[in-house]
Amino acid sequence: MNKYILVVAFLIGAFGLNAQEVSVGDVFEIGRPDAPQYEHIDFPRANFIIKRGGIANYKRVEGNKVVVTAVKEKKDGTLTVRIKRTDGNRFFGSHWQVAADFKEAMASGELIKA
Repeated sequence: MNKYILVVAFLIGAFGLNAQEVSVGDVFEIGRPDAPQYEHIDFPRANFIIKRGGIANYKRVEGNKVVVTAVKEKKDGTLTVRIKRTDGNRFFGSHWQVAADFKEAMASGELIKA
């Protein structure tokens, strides 16, 4: 009987380690990228921003507070989140939401817990 309790406790612990670190409604701040461009936050290319009437200035994005609107874990284990600005404005004046690879963006400093 004790073996079964031990196995159940182990399984609960193992699933607890794989729990998502982020949930809908969490607030983050966009940080400075390590590279010249944002690699793990999928901001649109400049030509798409300009086509939609926005201004492609990636430096103005730094420091914006964002909120998580959706969380999705892919089959390969990557955790993708959709984020939007907390003040209700659009990114670059043209896009409401963008996607990001959560774990990689946190590790590189592109997303910072606010």
